[in-house]
Amino acid sequence: MRTFRRLAVFCGSSHGIRPSYTAAARHLGTRMAERGIGLVYGGGSVGLMGEVATAALAAGGEAIGVIPAKLQELELGKADLTELYVVPDMHARKRKMAHLSDGFVVLPGGYGTLEELFEAVTWTQLGSHDKPVGLLDVDGYYAPLAAFIDRVTAEGFVRPLHRPLLQMATDADALIDQLAAVEIPELEQWIDDV
Repeated sequence: MRTFRRLAVFCGSSHGIRPSYTAAARHLGTRMAERGIGLVYGGGSVGLMGEVATAALAAGGEAIGVIPAKLQELELGKADLTELYVVPDMHARKRKMAHLSDGFVVLPGGYGTLEELFEAVTWTQLGSHDKPVGLLDVDGYYAPLAAFIDRVTAEGFVRPLHRPLLQMATDADALIDQLAAVEIPELEQWIDDV
C-alpha cells in the first residue's frame, strides 16, 4: 500500500455544463487536504482547476500550480497558491507535475485533460515512472472512455496486464484508496512474440 505526499490533478479549465463537476472538484480538493495529500495542478484560476485548488487551500492543504508562461501572461494563473511554477510550455508543465507528484487523479475535462491522462498512463506503462492514474467518474462522464479502453484491451492493443494502470471510481476517497493499492507491473518485454 503506497502513501501519497502529493497527487497531480488533471481537469478542465472550464466548469462544464453540470454543477456536479464543480462540486466534485471542490470535494476532491477538500478531501485531499483533509487526508494530508498536497495538490499539484495546472496552476489556473478558472474552471475546475481553480475550484480544486481553492477548496484544497480553504481546507488547509497545499496547492502547487504549474503553468506555462503563455497562460500566465494571460493572467489565468491563481495568485494565492502555496507555490506556482511558471514553465516554458505544456510539455514542461507535464514533466514538472509528474516530478512533483506521486500519482494522478483526472476530473472531467476536454482535449488537454485527455492528453495529460493518456501521457501519464503511457509513462507508467513504459516504466518512465511507477505512479498510478485514476479517473474520477462524475455522473458517468468517464464511463464511455472506460468502456472504450476495455474494447482496446479486448482487441489486443493494451495488454490485460496493463488495463489496471487506469483506475476509476465515482468517489474521491474510494479512488485515492484504489490508487494507493494498485500494483504497477514491471515492463519485461514491450512487443509480443510473433
